[in-house]
Amino acid sequence: MGRTSLTIVSLMLLASANSMAGDAAAGKAKSAQCAACHGAAGISPMGLYPNLAGQKEQYLAKQMNDFRSAKRKDPTMQAMMAALSDSDVANLAAYYAGIK
Repeated sequence: MGRTSLTIVSLMLLASANSMAGDAAAGKAKSAQCAACHGAAGISPMGLYPNLAGQKEQYLAKQMNDFRSAKRKDPTMQAMMAALSDSDVANLAAYYAGIK
């Protein structure tokens, strides 16, 4: 692959990564519905539910989208995710990924 091709591929990957970035502030506002199981700051108060804080943004978005599409099955999570838009998913993922 030539230098020009590498540059083009690099720019495409950068643009793709930036288009997936959500708005963490909007995600925080939307996260109230998640708090009962996953904790107010993404640290679950119960061992049954996973911590969301500090997970990778793309991982969180993938899991939420898998619940939305029923690729990943859990009746409670599928019901919660069904009401979310693509922007909501991106925003929630950005919020939880940004918590240290």
